[in-house]
Amino acid sequence: MRIDILTILPYLIESSLNHSIIKRARQKEIVSIYVHDIRDYAQNKQKQVDDYPFGGGAGMVMCIEPIDLLISKLKKERKYDEVIYLTPDGKKFTQRTANYLATKENIILLCGHYKGVDQRIRDNLVTRELSIGDFVLSGGELAAAVVTDCLVRIVPGAISDETSALTDSFQDNLLAPPTYTRPAVYKGWKVPEILLSGNQQWIDEWRHSKSVERTRLLRPDLLKDDTEQE
Repeated sequence: MRIDILTILPYLIESSLNHSIIKRARQKEIVSIYVHDIRDYAQNKQKQVDDYPFGGGAGMVMCIEPIDLLISKLKKERKYDEVIYLTPDGKKFTQRTANYLATKENIILLCGHYKGVDQRIRDNLVTRELSIGDFVLSGGELAAAVVTDCLVRIVPGAISDETSALTDSFQDNLLAPPTYTRPAVYKGWKVPEILLSGNQQWIDEWRHSKSVERTRLLRPDLLKDDTEQE
């Protein structure tokens, strides 16, 4: 899998790509991640990538030309399955979306900034718009880092024990069950006896029931019929 991240703040992205699961996946060449500075494609001496909005109003808008030049260059080199724009008004990013995108070969993540990008980029170049939550960040860099981390960890081979990712929260529209480790008793606080029983069937049934219980209590919306399409 290859991920190209387009940004005006590459150092914000780079730091998140050199640790933990993502770092190991890159070293094993399971994924390839490239960060591109949009300013390198600005066609002016000042390397300006934003301008005032037509019609007036507060804030600045990212210009169409440098983004188009960069995306066009990448598309000449390979075919991309998705060009994704990270924006607060995009479709909510979910585990189901991540599972779908992780099957793709090449994707582009475009990080917005200021008041966003020229609408013509969204209309003509972007194939999908995603939001990581109902809030506004200073730019799309942190959102791109979140999406990248979520995708990489479910690519086969990225995690040594692949069943670990399959039992994460949201994989089956359920929250993960409570987990425990040694010691079995601490300050009188005990691990549930069933987890020490050695009977895997009982343990699996207990974990599933706890997942349903936690989901019903904390996120009942996840238990509704899921008709979302990717």
